[in-house]
Amino acid sequence: MNIDGRSIGADQPPYLICEIGANHGGDLDLALRTMDAAKAAGADCVKFQCYEADTITLNCDRPEFVIADGPWKGQRLYDLYRRAQTPFAWFPRIAEHAKKLGITWFASVFDKSSVDLMERLEAPAIKIASFELVDAPLIRYAARLGKPMILSTGMASDKEIRSALHATHGADGAALLHCVSGYPVPAGEANLRRMAWLRGPLWARQAFGVAAETGLSDHTTGIEIPVAATVLGAAIVEKHFTLSSTTPDATFSLEPKEFAAMAAAVRNAWAACQPSPAPSQDMHRPLRRSVFAVADIAAGSPFTETNIRSIRPGHGLPPSRLPDLIGRTCPRDIARGEPIGEWALAKS
Repeated sequence: MNIDGRSIGADQPPYLICEIGANHGGDLDLALRTMDAAKAAGADCVKFQCYEADTITLNCDRPEFVIADGPWKGQRLYDLYRRAQTPFAWFPRIAEHAKKLGITWFASVFDKSSVDLMERLEAPAIKIASFELVDAPLIRYAARLGKPMILSTGMASDKEIRSALHATHGADGAALLHCVSGYPVPAGEANLRRMAWLRGPLWARQAFGVAAETGLSDHTTGIEIPVAATVLGAAIVEKHFTLSSTTPDATFSLEPKEFAAMAAAVRNAWAACQPSPAPSQDMHRPLRRSVFAVADIAAGSPFTETNIRSIRPGHGLPPSRLPDLIGRTCPRDIARGEPIGEWALAKS
């Protein structure tokens, strides 16, 4: 997969998505400043959520439209989304600011109008949020743009994930992000081993004409889970980001210093998992154990466990050859501290 010229896959460090979401607090200036901070903190891209209250729900007082539990308990969906929305009118400014910053941007889409807006603004990728993963018609509508697609899989069954991936036919590659849709998620519920299922089956890479990468959309409160996901092969890590502890998603978002620490830790973890020579150890190779004389030995005397031993440094025969020496006749005078070489095993 390639987004805006950045290759994404196992041979590259994880692609770090800075999810701004609702953390602009309804303030465009704060949204732009948050983009600045994301760039400085090491994000590869910034992501928004492209909906308005009227495009994602109804202005309705029925109990079905009131949140029953969780961090937004008792709030009407319409009121919540009205406060959290990123107005469509902002997106040209967002796209312009991202270009000026030199950072990639794109957004989650929630209906045809948001897909159309992403098309007009030439967003380089499309995100499908976990709650929309069951909306195959929306995914198909977005896939027709021929852009890379990233799908979060929170709450989805295996069948729903297969159906969603099938719907991405026509996209320029797809990525499946393991996700637990809690806000926040306790570390014990992160279930990172599910990434192996997303990555492993044949259907995840070859079926339906798409090649799926895997990654993590994380709602835990720290940086440990993204680092662990990296070790388990995540090619993408998405994390919520905020400049303020009072923004709507702040409880499961990282502030700039935390995100920067995560970015460094994730990239170090990725580097640590790559096959590599270790030139830093070369200087110590001569210090390994080998066979030395630990007493003066006269020519014609036998080698014994008291006059030769395996010690550091490594200038003599390897310790594995010590049994071959014991009982043999010493071919010449040897001084204490002299390494024992192949010459000691030569037949006279």
